[in-house]
Amino acid sequence: KGADKSGTSVAEMEMTAATIRFVEAETDCLLRSCVPGHLTGSAWIVSPDRRRVLLTHHLKLDKWLQLGGHADGDGDLLEVAWREAREESGLVGVRPLVPEIFDLDRHWIPARQADPGHYHYDFRFVFEADPAERLTISSESKDLAWVDLAEVTTLNPEESMARMVRKTAAGLI
Repeated sequence: KGADKSGTSVAEMEMTAATIRFVEAETDCLLRSCVPGHLTGSAWIVSPDRRRVLLTHHLKLDKWLQLGGHADGDGDLLEVAWREAREESGLVGVRPLVPEIFDLDRHWIPARQADPGHYHYDFRFVFEADPAERLTISSESKDLAWVDLAEVTTLNPEESMARMVRKTAAGLI
């Protein structure tokens, strides 16, 4: 589980290499129709004091996660993440903090109805929003909540979430 000077773990570096290989091999990687998997954009939305993060209780996956969604042909994954942040939360004032990728994750999505199991190659960006702004739960969510950073992994203990919490706590945003 070693990490380099930027805090990037060996597992993260391996996921990055796998993502590069995938993008080079799959010309349709931005489309849901790409059967092995496809690119997605996610928004890690933090409060101005960096003590809370906005999570959604995802309807289909039944997990607490960051907001995000499919690229659907859009190669600007920051814009994809921003669009999804607004659509899935109702937030108007949400804004990206930096244009660089905050985190990269590759995770398996199980088969569901007509969709075969596949990978999401998830490009994650950091956004900031005011927790006082009104939230609107979308049809893709069971709930939305501002969660204390220290409590995120009690809702979702997956390494993917823990890694973003660690990066936030370490001031890497």
